[in-house]
Amino acid sequence: MNKMNPLLIELGTEELPVKALPGLAQAFFDGVVAALDKRGVAIEPGDAKPLYSPRRIAVLLPGVATEQPEQKSEVLGPYLNIALDAEGKPTKALEGFAAKAGVDWTQLEKTSDAKGERFVHRAVKPGAQTGELLQAVLDEALAGMPIPKPMRWGDHPYGFARPLHWLVALFGDDVVGLEALGIRAGRNSRGHRFMHDKPVWVQRPGDYLDALRAAHVLVDPDARRARIVAEVEGAAKAAGGSARIDEDNLQQVNCLNEWPVAVACSFEREFLGVPQEALVTTMETNQKFFPVLDDGGRLTEHFIGIANIESKDESEIRKGYERVIRPRFADAKFFFDEDLKQGLEAMGAGLATVTYQAKLGSVADKAQRVAALAEAIAPQVGVDAALAKRAALLAKNDLQSRMVNEFPELQGIAGRYYAQRANEPAEVALAIDEAYQPRFAGDDIALSGVGKVLAIAERLDTLAGGFAAGLKPTGNKDPFALRRNALGLARTIIESGYALDLPRLLKQANAGLAAKNVQADANEVYDFILDRLRGYYADKGVPGSHFNAVAELKPKSLYDFDRRIDAIGTFAQLPEAAALAAANKRIGNILKKAEGEIPNIEDHALLSEPAELALAEAVEAVYGETGHALAHGDYVDALAHLARLRPQVDAFFDNVMVNVDDAAIRNNRLALLKRLAERLGSVAAIEHLSA
Repeated sequence: MNKMNPLLIELGTEELPVKALPGLAQAFFDGVVAALDKRGVAIEPGDAKPLYSPRRIAVLLPGVATEQPEQKSEVLGPYLNIALDAEGKPTKALEGFAAKAGVDWTQLEKTSDAKGERFVHRAVKPGAQTGELLQAVLDEALAGMPIPKPMRWGDHPYGFARPLHWLVALFGDDVVGLEALGIRAGRNSRGHRFMHDKPVWVQRPGDYLDALRAAHVLVDPDARRARIVAEVEGAAKAAGGSARIDEDNLQQVNCLNEWPVAVACSFEREFLGVPQEALVTTMETNQKFFPVLDDGGRLTEHFIGIANIESKDESEIRKGYERVIRPRFADAKFFFDEDLKQGLEAMGAGLATVTYQAKLGSVADKAQRVAALAEAIAPQVGVDAALAKRAALLAKNDLQSRMVNEFPELQGIAGRYYAQRANEPAEVALAIDEAYQPRFAGDDIALSGVGKVLAIAERLDTLAGGFAAGLKPTGNKDPFALRRNALGLARTIIESGYALDLPRLLKQANAGLAAKNVQADANEVYDFILDRLRGYYADKGVPGSHFNAVAELKPKSLYDFDRRIDAIGTFAQLPEAAALAAANKRIGNILKKAEGEIPNIEDHALLSEPAELALAEAVEAVYGETGHALAHGDYVDALAHLARLRPQVDAFFDNVMVNVDDAAIRNNRLALLKRLAERLGSVAAIEHLSA
């Protein structure tokens, strides 16, 4: 049995790019594993994973075979009619093949395929020692790392994400003589830059994690992450609150530290009068701190910083963290106070001079269009039209605020605060914020009725305007984020349960653009929105065939679209579904090939075969049974009734010839199939379920 040894390869660098670090580590790990696998070297990965810290990327595999398995090769040679002459002697073609293989032609074997018998050279050679392969493995792994802008240093021709300073390569207990970027491998790693600034001897791969821990480096990112969370939560609890731990912030802090230590800090309570989102953004985005919240989820004057060192005088670190955050908070407070003096409504005066898009006018023009749409949509979903219009007219005003100019991510959020201070109705203030939801993938839609209406109206205008201005997305280019807006619109309508006529709304959005002498193709925009839904449903596990079945009908209401998707999913589980789908596909093909106009209803006097009489009776009955269900959107019930048609449909196709010579009978049977197809396809084009 092939012996297994642990393998360690560590790249020691200067501090690596924070956001790129996890991806680089994963790519290096995957590259090493793939290169070993490519060479047939067996691996026992155990729970191996990428290891990294700000100054290193490492691969630690608990078991790697010490040698390749035997290397078998098979090279096909010429066919016998080409390889041998009439006397059975080798031709030049065979002699050349044998010479290339390094053997006499008499040592070649024969094999056969569809074209006949031919010569073949088969060989088996011992596998190489894994240690001899590791240089190529390392080279391939490095070459495959995604480094868009390699850094170069010294007079070397090569580059990397950051300069390489040391390289560890151990296979079992032995150092492997590898070289990377001008550095020869050894067994010396390095410890924490400040707490253990000296070489760290690694005797064997299994010692690696503990050796670095002793040198104040947690190279396992999961262990480091767990320590950060525990330290932050402990410090927040001691301050009388709970920590807000944003995943993105946590990830970046994890990539900034090798030995994280929490430092509890605070700021002046007067800053709590500033919108807490601005303070949180400053702490998390700019400084990578963790805010502390009270039991009600409100921001307190406490926050937690993470130091990459155990300091002898933690108070000095605390002072530094508090000192660096104070000017940013003071700026935010100044911006907020100045904005309040101006007032939200007054901010809107400047929107007329801000261009939204050259062909679509100013931001003020857009606000008017959105207000008109919101006012029209609101009554259709039971929302106060006056509140919806008011929210739309104020929703863009905060773009002129000092706060949003400094913190662009607070669009809408700042407007909510200013609306509240201006004593606008609570529904209006909330809607100004919710109009931007969903802000990102996975975000919730707006919760309030006015917020939902405003979110829908805003996206309708954006989509219609974008297409009218010729800004339809192409490839990776989507300057108006139309893809995101389309999905946000669809999600808001569907998840709110709003039975809105989307084509009609798109026409209304177009009407608002008339003053700018531009128009969108409403059908094209509708199709674009449906295309965004394809991914939405795929993420929910809906098969593409189900989506296509409903999309072919192009329901006017996206909420109705969603109900049909659910119904077709239930129908597909029925034992009759596959047969009826196939039958409907067959009917469609028959009707397409039919010549002349097919009657809309069959003449019962022309029905003679028992199977066609039974089918006609069943179709008549199912029209009556499904009419009420279809009218009220009970698609599951309608499809359940349609499923019961299977025996009659099967019997018809088994016993009745449709395309008979008698034109009257043929057309009558086609009319029967036409009625059947119309009802079978009333919920979705079920033929898409047929393989």
